[in-house]
Amino acid sequence: MPTVTALRDDRRGRVAVELDGAPWRSIPVDVVARAGLAEGRALDRADLRLLRRELRRAESLAIATRALRARDMSERRLSERLEQAAVAPAVVEESIGVLARAGLVDDARFAHNRAESLAGRGYGDEAIRDDLGRQGVSAELAEDALERLEPERERARRIVARRGPGAKTARYLASKGFGEGALEAALGVGFANDP
Repeated sequence: MPTVTALRDDRRGRVAVELDGAPWRSIPVDVVARAGLAEGRALDRADLRLLRRELRRAESLAIATRALRARDMSERRLSERLEQAAVAPAVVEESIGVLARAGLVDDARFAHNRAESLAGRGYGDEAIRDDLGRQGVSAELAEDALERLEPERERARRIVARRGPGAKTARYLASKGFGEGALEAALGVGFANDP
């Protein structure tokens, strides 16, 4: 059985581990602690399995936090990202649970922020609902996020005021996912059914 002969801090949040007097590998500090590595400890198969499991968890969390640093994600999108990185399903589930408990993954918050962002970029309710569905947000959370937005009719009126009324604006609003009711309110009854 290999024996841990030295643990050295490498000042990057990692520990250089030496086995039987030879450099072995650099491991995150939290993995060293959770695996119970200590100088003089002999590592049997069970210890090595525990170490491997803890390394997988740490790697999964590192991938997830890097992804979340770039942008907020729904649980489903983050799960897909981890699966693309070949993280085992059980580790994916555990990592997402840890991040959810820490408040870093929250589908309700994500849905609200995403809906606000899309509405601010001129999208209508149907387009926002469709986008949230593709992001993995439940229909219930998507509807809650839409209810918190400024009414679709008001957003459509603002766009019409900026672009001017007409068939071109009607087509633009329809392409941005505005419903018939919003088109009628913003442009008048005749525009909602025009080609």
